[in-house]
Amino acid sequence: MVTIAVTTEGEGEPRVAISPETVKRYAALGATVRVQAGAGKRSRFSDEQLAAQGATIAQTRAETLQGADFLLTVRRPSPDDIKALKPGAIVASILAPYDDKPGLDALVATGASLMAMEFMPRITRAQSMDVLSSQANLAGYKAVVDAAAMFGQAVPMMMTAAGTVPAAKVFVMGVGVAGLQAIATARRLGAIVSATDVRPATKEQVASLGAKFIAVEDEEFKQAQTAAGYAKPMSAEYQKKQAELVANHIKTQDIVITTALIPGRPAPKLITTAMIESMKPGSVIVDLAAERGGNTELTEPDKVIERNGVAIAGPLNLAGEVPVNASALYAKNLFTFVETMFDKKAKALAINWDDEVIKGTLVAKDGRIVHPNLLPKA
Repeated sequence: MVTIAVTTEGEGEPRVAISPETVKRYAALGATVRVQAGAGKRSRFSDEQLAAQGATIAQTRAETLQGADFLLTVRRPSPDDIKALKPGAIVASILAPYDDKPGLDALVATGASLMAMEFMPRITRAQSMDVLSSQANLAGYKAVVDAAAMFGQAVPMMMTAAGTVPAAKVFVMGVGVAGLQAIATARRLGAIVSATDVRPATKEQVASLGAKFIAVEDEEFKQAQTAAGYAKPMSAEYQKKQAELVANHIKTQDIVITTALIPGRPAPKLITTAMIESMKPGSVIVDLAAERGGNTELTEPDKVIERNGVAIAGPLNLAGEVPVNASALYAKNLFTFVETMFDKKAKALAINWDDEVIKGTLVAKDGRIVHPNLLPKA
């Protein structure tokens, strides 16, 4: 029988890689799920809830990991954790493979098959396995809610006998999953919303949510998207023109949400110090790219700083601040992925290493890195 291990995450990570719903589903596949005691506590999944759906609750980390075939985690596990698994076991996690190369090499050396969930191919079949989208959705929502709380003024327009309260102006920079959810949330709160992105396909999406699109729409703009749907790095000339447009627009905004990230690269600097200093006192910026250096020149990771009365927040784990929902969605992403590795009739592992979703996420196998994005360029 296949054993799936789920351990408690580190102190700064309230999410967990399992839920009562997915425990039940793994059991239906014929797997045993072994969960470290208290692993789901911060996501309000009690040991009793997990056990009721068929999980075995192990009292220690060592007992949880001992001889397991799979290890499911949110954050990158330690080499010691992997060494406690069955030789050649499968590890599925948000591995952050571009970060801490020596740390990644230590995991590779264990010989485990390492799956980076953030490398999930952007194909229709894999949408239900896409952890970046499920977590970014929540981050975009939470960014607007937090910004509204920090703003200290009403967001919707209010007409009262004593006078009219104007609607807040919200500007979203980067219209991926997080950006689209930020637009939708800000609109629901009653804000006047505008947004920008270098990918031409986003213009229609922004308009469909009732927001105004802000961009320099030249020939370079029309070619600014990769086949995988990510933004391409733009030329210095385009960046200058776009920066001038944004600088004029940002002066009038109350709340700015930045979400621009390119995988494996430092976050692009979208907001200069001069732009921040041009904003009204009391304005708020929430920078979702803080983990990769931030989209503003002043962002400090995991801190809220102030410049000329403008608050700049650099949160590192907004999805983790709504852990009940984030864990439920992440656990479902993982289950849908792991399910592809099972023969449902035989209730046994049957991994097709040539499957697009397996090849797309497989970082290392048999002690060596195999993912083309991480191999030295020819």
